[in-house]
Amino acid sequence: MAGENPDKKKDQAKAKKAPAKKAAPKKAVKKAPAKKAAAKKETPKKAAKAKKAPAKKAAPAPAAPAVVRASARYVRIAPRKARLIADQVRGLHIEKARALLQFSPRGAAEDIHKLIDSAAANAENNHDLIGDEMKVSSITVDEGPTLKRYRPRAQGRATPIHKRTSHIAVALTPVED
Repeated sequence: MAGENPDKKKDQAKAKKAPAKKAAPKKAVKKAPAKKAAAKKETPKKAAKAKKAPAKKAAPAPAAPAVVRASARYVRIAPRKARLIADQVRGLHIEKARALLQFSPRGAAEDIHKLIDSAAANAENNHDLIGDEMKVSSITVDEGPTLKRYRPRAQGRATPIHKRTSHIAVALTPVED
């Protein structure tokens, strides 16, 4: 009996190992056709969408007014402070916005003034529009990365200083007469 047990164990171990080797390739074979089937399913849908898209383009669309954009990224001013100025300028005619920004005591006014001037220059050079006949249709101030610094304090402590940056984007549209 002692001689039979080791042989049975070896046979059982071989039997267990052999199906495991066979099972792995079967799984791989099953997965490959599933991917192909999924790819085949997507192709007719894409073709159907491609056929539908030209039909939509054929319909006459009303001409939208030209939108001229300019953006300044990583501006070293806190977004909260820049939004105060952006809210004052939003929707104004470009001449009124320039006058407001020129005499504003806030630091963000200078950066936004330069950005609006840049957008007006884009209108003249890239879109063949008159830069002084535009209005600020939208202006957004998003938060950029924060520079983290530390200030030494009493008794070996340090307090964090967050130097915030902003991403400012302006969109101008022609004034409708």
